[in-house]
Amino acid sequence: MTEQSRTRFRAEARAEHPDPVLLCLLAAAEHTLGDPGDSAEPPDLDAVLSACRTALDRHAAAIRQAVAERRPHGPEETAALLAAVLGGRERFHGRQSDYRRLESSLLPEVLRRRRGLPIMLSLVWTAVAARAGLTVHGIALPGHFIVAVGDPGTGDDYVLADPFHGGRLLDVPDVERLVAAAGHRFTPDLLTPAQPLDTVLRVLGNIRHWAAERPEHARTQLWAAELALLLPRHPAQLRLERAELLVKTGDFLGGAAEMDAYAEILDAFDPESAGRVRQEAKSARHRLN
Repeated sequence: MTEQSRTRFRAEARAEHPDPVLLCLLAAAEHTLGDPGDSAEPPDLDAVLSACRTALDRHAAAIRQAVAERRPHGPEETAALLAAVLGGRERFHGRQSDYRRLESSLLPEVLRRRRGLPIMLSLVWTAVAARAGLTVHGIALPGHFIVAVGDPGTGDDYVLADPFHGGRLLDVPDVERLVAAAGHRFTPDLLTPAQPLDTVLRVLGNIRHWAAERPEHARTQLWAAELALLLPRHPAQLRLERAELLVKTGDFLGGAAEMDAYAEILDAFDPESAGRVRQEAKSARHRLN
């Protein structure tokens, strides 16, 4: 199952117009479809993908019906309609406790529980809106993902909403406070619509961060790092992270080989760090004795 989902993940990541929903579903598949030790037969990958798409289509149908009944004018009324349906009737929202749950970053679980991290709930909003013929973009603020109803990239009218809080509308001072809480200064370019692959990389980063704080979940951190490495653009540091995780999960030789390969890259511009990485590789090999 892992090979199948990863092959599809790699192909979609390199498509001309990558679909962040499909990529997040494929990323979640390795966890959602069950661990190798599970006694129950895991469901088919295509069945999981189909069920999630059906759920998104069902929510989009509810939005289309609400649009036909209310005929909203302008982005503010459209945002209020989306909030009433998705945040209100369908109860998509988040709580602080969701940051402590892996399920909050797995799209199939977010669709099932209707709870998740800001980025996942924003992804639901954008996916449902697109299926309903509405323009909604994800906005990757530092520390808190939101959406723009309308298109800030074209200069058209738009409003900002927070799916984590049920679709609450945000003004510029609200956004400035969110950005400041993450230790950054607000600039207008932060409202540029997020690119699909950047969104997926951030989702995988959230999973890696969650697992890194829980050493017993090193294998979860490893698969999230490996998937991030399949994206066309990713931080080079991920290669070292994967190597260290291979060692942590018992693949001492594999991890050491990856460290040596990463050290060769560092040689050109940071030989001191390259030496430290080679020492890590040597220590990993010694653990076989």
